[in-house]
Amino acid sequence: MSASLSPGFADPVADSQTCFRAVLDALSHPGRVRRVPVLEAPHPLSPAAAAVLLTLVDHETPLWLDPRAEAAAPWITFHTGAPMTAADAAGFALALSLPDLTSVPAGSDEMPEASATVILEVQSLSSGPGFRLAGPGLREPATFHVDGLPADFAARWAANHALFPRGIDLILCAGDMVAALPRSITVGDA
Repeated sequence: MSASLSPGFADPVADSQTCFRAVLDALSHPGRVRRVPVLEAPHPLSPAAAAVLLTLVDHETPLWLDPRAEAAAPWITFHTGAPMTAADAAGFALALSLPDLTSVPAGSDEMPEASATVILEVQSLSSGPGFRLAGPGLREPATFHVDGLPADFAARWAANHALFPRGIDLILCAGDMVAALPRSITVGDA
């Protein structure tokens, strides 16, 4: 089997359930870093991003793929059947760097669930600049370190948060780790 069509999960049912629980826990507890099942991810995806795609995306989920991740498209299509689409029609977006959050659907006041979720590759979820997180899922404000976000991330997130209940949810992936920033939380520089 070629590297572009490497296997998915070793145990599809158990591994996707484990990954789903990790993502759900990360979304429920912003900034909490969780490990996902390891798999052989196609270049340039991390094992975490590949696992999240296999868990959350299927043939009914329009996916926008960062053009720099095009080499992974055959693997994604083979394993998920997800139709590739433009950013403004995506249910999920896979990005190698933070896209313009206004380029993907933010839902509407009547249907906030129609927003896109961005799966973002970052370098590290344990080092890098610190961000102060506050809001639902956090008993008290927390500091979260991530390497791979733009210098103006806090300001860009504030604009996204201001749309609440509309807005984008973000799943951050590095190696075999995930963390999440749901639209309901505030993010500031630490």
